[in-house]
Amino acid sequence: MSAKNNIIFGPINSRRFGMSLGIDLSPSNKQCNFDCLYCELAPSATVEKQTQIVSVEKIISELQKHLHDQIDVITLTANGEPTLYPYLDKLIDAINVIKGDTQTLILTNSATLINEKVFASLLKLDEVKLSLDAVSSDIFKKIDRPHPSIKIKNVVQKVIEFSQIYKGKLFIEILFVHGLNDTKEEIQKLGEVLHKIQCQRIDIGTIDRPPAYPVMGISYKELHDIALRFDADLPIHIASRVHAEPNNTYHTKEDILNTLDKRPLTMDDINLLFDEKSKENLQELLTCKEVTIKRVGKLEFYIPSMNLQRKRKKHKEP
Repeated sequence: MSAKNNIIFGPINSRRFGMSLGIDLSPSNKQCNFDCLYCELAPSATVEKQTQIVSVEKIISELQKHLHDQIDVITLTANGEPTLYPYLDKLIDAINVIKGDTQTLILTNSATLINEKVFASLLKLDEVKLSLDAVSSDIFKKIDRPHPSIKIKNVVQKVIEFSQIYKGKLFIEILFVHGLNDTKEEIQKLGEVLHKIQCQRIDIGTIDRPPAYPVMGISYKELHDIALRFDADLPIHIASRVHAEPNNTYHTKEDILNTLDKRPLTMDDINLLFDEKSKENLQELLTCKEVTIKRVGKLEFYIPSMNLQRKRKKHKEP
């Protein structure tokens, strides 16, 4: 049974995270330290803290009414930025008491990692998804329109530091906006930073809801081209299916192995990129064990079997 109140929502079957029960930490109005161009919420002034606050007791009371053993993950989110919630640490502790085997996840824009209290609180969660749309100061300001106190250099440093000590599952998300962070230069800079971040998966996507400002997303093909620009040892996953027109073409077995070597693909990717004969070639590669299916979180990726022997280098230095 779906939750109907404005604090708890779902459950929603997320392709990336499983059956998710959401907690909105700002149910009344948008309270955010960003005013992103692509946000589905109406434009609003950025804030450094929440002024309209729901009590921990109220949130836990509502959560207990809807939490059951079919829920894979409890997702902390907000109409805005969930880490601005002033009692986040207390709330996470309270959820951890009642959650059982259910995972906890937060969706955050990363900016408040510069706050040591928030940093420490997020370490208590099972899964964390950090957004990182740009690393260049000018592009970051254009896309994410942050509160003036936020400097991307400081945020990037804290994301790297968090990734090196966090024990749970860390995901990075990059949302590409046409003409802003989809340039060759910014992708290269992002790649350099991503190599310093230890994470399970890097989800790249684009605008898939009506945005707050007149900006455009990019096509699936453009996302796929961007994925190929990143080094093959980065765990890139195309999360967005918007504008995903099929581009079904023929691939030999050698083509398939070369493609999967550069970028592991999910079945969704394969359905968009391969024609039927190519899918038969892939099946034969699976049968003869030249290609293997590797599960990462809730997703399955097709990779060359020999790549299982490769271990991604762990960067211990910031």
